[in-house]
Amino acid sequence: MADADVIPFDADDRAQQTAQESPPKASTSSTTTRDRGAIPGIPISDWKAAIESGAREVLGSDWEGKLAHALAFMRRRLEGDYTVDEFGFDAELTERLLLAMLRPVAEKWFRIEVRGLENIPADGGALVVSNHSGTVPVDALMTMFEVHDRTGRFLRPLGADLVFRLPMVAPIARRLGATLACQADAERMLTSGELVAVWPEGFKGIGKPFSERYKLQRFGRGGFVSAALRTGVPIVPLSVVGAEEIYPIVGNLPSLARLLNIPYIPITPFFPLLGPLGMVPLPSKWLLEFGEPIRTDAYDAVEAEDPMLVFNLTDQVRETIQQTLFTLLLERESVFR
Repeated sequence: MADADVIPFDADDRAQQTAQESPPKASTSSTTTRDRGAIPGIPISDWKAAIESGAREVLGSDWEGKLAHALAFMRRRLEGDYTVDEFGFDAELTERLLLAMLRPVAEKWFRIEVRGLENIPADGGALVVSNHSGTVPVDALMTMFEVHDRTGRFLRPLGADLVFRLPMVAPIARRLGATLACQADAERMLTSGELVAVWPEGFKGIGKPFSERYKLQRFGRGGFVSAALRTGVPIVPLSVVGAEEIYPIVGNLPSLARLLNIPYIPITPFFPLLGPLGMVPLPSKWLLEFGEPIRTDAYDAVEAEDPMLVFNLTDQVRETIQQTLFTLLLERESVFR
C-alpha cells in the first residue's frame, strides 16, 4: 500500500474508538427507593375523596347521616333491639328495607300514577278491596308501597294459605305485615284501627290467562264484607290497571302444578323460554284508583249474618271496581306509556 493511502490515526482517535467499542462498566453505587421517588399508585387522600364523591352521588349531600342511620339499623337488627306486633309485623324492617327497595320499581319501571288518595282514611280501620292480577302478587307489593309512601299508613295485606305454607316466604310475609285471610285475623286488625287490604279473586285473579285480562273473577263468598260489617269500617274499592301486562299468561302446566301442590305454573312469552331473564316483568304503565268508601257503620253487627245483605254489598264492590277498570283502560294511551 502506498504511503499516500495511509490515513493518519493519532492517540485521541484511538481512545475515542476504544470507548465506543467497549461496553460501559456497571456503576458501583446503588440506587434506593428514595432516589427513584415514591412508588407509583393512588394516594390515600385520593381514595378517600373518590369514596366520598361516590357516596354523595348515591346517597346525597347528607350521606354521612344516612350511612350512620344504616349502620345503627344493622346494629339493632343484630342485637335483636326491635319490636313486632302480635301478628309478627316489623314496621321498621318494612319501611327501611322492603319499601325502600320497591321505590325505583314503582317510580321508574312501572311509573305508577295514583288517584283518589283522599278516599283512604287518615286514621282508623278501613278495608281496601282490589282486583288481583299479574301472575305473581306484584300488585300487592306495589299497592303497599304507594299507600305508605303517599299517606304514611302501612297497608296490612290478607294472604292466602299458600303464602304461609312456603318455608321462606311465610316468615317474610309476617314481618311485612301480612296475615292469614280469615275473618278472625281480619276483624282483629280492623278493630285495632289498621288499614287492611284484601284481593278476593285470589289465585283465580292472578292466574287467569291474558285473554281474560281485566275481567274480574268471582269474589268468593263475601267474607271481607262480613268482616267490615262486624267492625263497622268503610270499604275502599281499588282498581289497578297495568299489572295484567307484566307477565302475560299464554299457557299453564296443570299436571306439574298439581305435583308441586301449587295453583298453577304459568307459561308466558318469555318464561320458561328465556330462563331467569323471562322472570323480569314488562315495564307496563300502572294506574291505581281508590274509589269512594262504602260505609258499613250504618248497619248493626248482627246484619253480617244476613246473606242477602252480604251478597249485595259484595256485588256493589265488585261492580264498582269493574266499571272503574273499564274507565281507566279507555283513558290509558298505551300499555307501556
